[in-house]
Amino acid sequence: MHTAAPKLTMGKITLALAPITMTHAEGPLPDGTGGQVWGAMHSAPTAVPGGLTGTPAGAHSPVTGLAIRPEYGGSSDFYTGRLSLRFRLLSPLLPRSCTIGASEPVDFQLKRSGPSKWVSQDPPVIEFSAYDDTFSAPAPERCGPLTGFLGRRLGLPVATGNLLSYDASYTFKIYDRLPQASAAAHSAASEAGPIH
Repeated sequence: MHTAAPKLTMGKITLALAPITMTHAEGPLPDGTGGQVWGAMHSAPTAVPGGLTGTPAGAHSPVTGLAIRPEYGGSSDFYTGRLSLRFRLLSPLLPRSCTIGASEPVDFQLKRSGPSKWVSQDPPVIEFSAYDDTFSAPAPERCGPLTGFLGRRLGLPVATGNLLSYDASYTFKIYDRLPQASAAAHSAASEAGPIH
């Protein structure tokens, strides 16, 4: 289980996002190659300063408020630091489909800011920091009549000047320490074929 406190600069917005929690598994497959299984990602919306209008009034009105929530974009590789995310835009004036990265998610190639630090051995807890300052941010999509306006309001799309950074920690269990039911399920999955 991996928990991160992300900070995002994308276009005209800079936010300390709500914490992200991810569950995933990785380890050697029978042929010796590394396998990975994605579990889940959870996060809460974060208010965008200025709301839809980019003004103090816009931020304080329940109608023109705007929030952003990161969501899993469909691919991850925790061996190399690759992760894709979409960013849901939430407002009473926007359809639920309104998203940055709706067609193609935002792809991150995370780099470590320094060495990992063991905080605890039992339970195992490791802290690390990572960032990506090379990703491109697409325009909002599927936002109805406000799609073009939102792009201008958020300064999107933009290819440079973006930054995702976060301090994170994770804990883990190895398969031989999982409860018996989970271990049996893992064994059945392994017999079914390789991880994709």
